[in-house]
Amino acid sequence: RRLASVASVFDRRMIIIKSPAEIEKIRAAGRLTAKVLRILSESITPGVTTTADLDALAAILVKEGGGRAAFKGYMGFPAHICTSVNHQVVHGVPSNRVLMPGDILSIDMGVELDGYYADAAITVPIGEISPEAQRLLDVTRQALYVGIDQAQVGKRIGDIASAIQRFVEKHGYSVVRELVGHGVGKKIHEDPPVPNYGKPNSGPVLREGMTLAIEPMVNQGKPQVVCLSDKWTIVTEDGKLSAHFEHTVAITRKGPLILTVE
Repeated sequence: RRLASVASVFDRRMIIIKSPAEIEKIRAAGRLTAKVLRILSESITPGVTTTADLDALAAILVKEGGGRAAFKGYMGFPAHICTSVNHQVVHGVPSNRVLMPGDILSIDMGVELDGYYADAAITVPIGEISPEAQRLLDVTRQALYVGIDQAQVGKRIGDIASAIQRFVEKHGYSVVRELVGHGVGKKIHEDPPVPNYGKPNSGPVLREGMTLAIEPMVNQGKPQVVCLSDKWTIVTEDGKLSAHFEHTVAITRKGPLILTVE
């Protein structure tokens, strides 16, 4: 994400390799993250639910699960989750905005549990949406798994990035370039940055024990984005729709292990 592209956010000294025990702790945080995202998506009543309602529910669910919402207060962010509607890409601040039929909503959240972090995002339809919006959601979700398939020992960050970019552009969409994925685990944002565009066989080599937040952000139109006056919400410059899916993934000898599933 945009925050993750700011040099000061990352620990530039090293990529942190996690032990199997540490990966299990990230996995526990990931299970809670996935559970909360599922409940949030199931709790939406079109025309009634606001994004602030979802934020309040997320706060309760994370606390009940023994965790802490990682975004609350992070670099001053005022909420527990990010809620981005329609042309909003990421970092949308929950408000009294009512979610209406035909909207699409991206929910992004991080959870800290027992000192370890997981990060995930989904984009969900609000009621019945247009075929064009549904196709954007489908392609973006598929792009995430195309990227995850490249998360293999010995490959490089650029292999993930280029696979996502090729898949997205093949379907006529664009990837956001100012916003990136990132390492995650002991902190919510760690090295290395994980872009959604790039060249194969470039960037850091993927090693066993690396944990990455892979998160394609895909625009229906052009890739350019701008930040609103609230200093948080990133929107598409052309006003067209955007979707966002994210998993926290561990690099293992047996292949990529998705940690943000129930």
